[in-house]
Amino acid sequence: MRRTFAFYVVACAIAAALPVLLPKSEHPARAAGDVTFSGWPTEFEGRVLTPLPLTELEQRFGNDFPGKIGRFSDGRREIIIRWVTEATRKLHPASDCFQGIGYSVKPLPLRRDDKGSLWSSFAATKGNERLRVDEQIHSDSGETWTDVSAWYWSALNDGAGSWWAITIAEKD
Repeated sequence: MRRTFAFYVVACAIAAALPVLLPKSEHPARAAGDVTFSGWPTEFEGRVLTPLPLTELEQRFGNDFPGKIGRFSDGRREIIIRWVTEATRKLHPASDCFQGIGYSVKPLPLRRDDKGSLWSSFAATKGNERLRVDEQIHSDSGETWTDVSAWYWSALNDGAGSWWAITIAEKD
């Protein structure tokens, strides 16, 4: 038993030291100033986007966000688009936001869109309001993530680029 514990401690120490001892990624990190915002999309999934004003909470959050936040409607859904310029813990799952403003959330199975791309999904309920919320992060190079944590570690490792986090809320 003592030998197993000692092995565990040594293994943890090695795992903790690896990021310091291993060489950095071959891709040098770009400064946020190296990334240029190309503007918000004018349509999404074949539907024209109409800009909506950010809520007061979104504006406050956006002051400290590494990128930009936009809110849109396509006539039947509300779409939040976050353009992110660096790996950050300030990009978090939409379910956290919904819970923070009083919704109860229930995970749903992943959704595959018309292009075959996967989206994470959850049901959000507050009083009589029921929403289906889908979320995805993608890079300009075509990589996609359905999980913010998986995106974060990938972005932290790659160190360069910009990403689009898209959240779609639709009445259920």
